[in-house]
Amino acid sequence: MKYTVEKTEKYVLFQLHEEKLTSITAPDLKTELVTLNAEGFNNIILNMTDVKYADSSGLSSILIGNRVCNNSGGLFVMCNVNDHVMKLLKISQLDTILTLLPTVEEGIDAVFLHEIQGDLEDEESAE
Repeated sequence: MKYTVEKTEKYVLFQLHEEKLTSITAPDLKTELVTLNAEGFNNIILNMTDVKYADSSGLSSILIGNRVCNNSGGLFVMCNVNDHVMKLLKISQLDTILTLLPTVEEGIDAVFLHEIQGDLEDEESAE
């Protein structure tokens, strides 16, 4: 599986450089997402610019990424999802579960907003 990872203090930008997210590439994606989360990265932005097709295995790996981020109090964001993959997400009603944003910049903004909200909730519960 071809990909690049950009790690920052608040999030990881994961760019998948594959046209197809299928049973061939999905296990590797799942492993990478779980590993990043285990390293302490709770916020993951998955840039889907190059992905033109996904199947149920691909969706499963995405859901695992979403789950590990949510379980650790973070946010999993998918950006630049093409029409075919978006149609599949809507058919399977995953568009109601996942955070889907048009651009990486909006994904980064969503992560920072999520972090601020978490900090505010922590302050309120401490009072």
